Amino acid sequence: MKILIVDDHPLIREALKHVLAVLDANIFLVEAKNFAEGLAAAASNADLDLILLDLGLPDVDGIDALAELRRCFPAVPTVVLSASENPAIVMRAIETGAMGFIPKTTSSHLLLNALRLVLGGGVYLPTEVLRQHRGTPEPALRLAVEASDSGKLLSPREIGLTVRQADVLALLVQGKSNKLICRELDLAEGTVKIHVTAILRALNVMNRTQAVIAVGKLRLQLRQI
Repeated sequence: MKILIVDDHPLIREALKHVLAVLDANIFLVEAKNFAEGLAAAASNADLDLILLDLGLPDVDGIDALAELRRCFPAVPTVVLSASENPAIVMRAIETGAMGFIPKTTSSHLLLNALRLVLGGGVYLPTEVLRQHRGTPEPALRLAVEASDSGKLLSPREIGLTVRQADVLALLVQGKSNKLICRELDLAEGTVKIHVTAILRALNVMNRTQAVIAVGKLRLQLRQI
């Protein structure tokens, strides 16, 4: 497994190295202390499995950095590491395509479970964000795992999604527009709209942001596309 860490604090990178060694004994870590180095490292390591991105980099706005990584390397899941736990920032990151948002105050145990969830195709949201959206309606969320650190994954099929709808959802949570989903899956725009409507109905939500939250709560296992 190969993971890129983009963080300007040497102590954070060193701490992450020790924690990530538990994730995989044969893990190979690539380090970058700013966004320019991170972008170059991602370009020269085509076999990356994951990118861990600090939002507080010195040479770029964190959300802009995330958007650029998602644009250039859409197949590599990116997880945000941040000193902030502001729910608005969390949702901005998720809407920009992050597959997870992990506060730097998170314990090593929760960090590992969050990364296992993302590597398994899920989306990780901090407990605080999930608690703020407990009102997400039934029936799909009756299946939700109550403990945000459980790491349990749920199949999209278990909430009534077809394989193609699961593929559309996987791209939707990456922040892709309907037009980009059309290109990725070689589908007509009308077909994608039908799938998105079916997905929102299955999750019993009203919009894409609520869908992302529902995916995080349900611990849905989505295929990386």
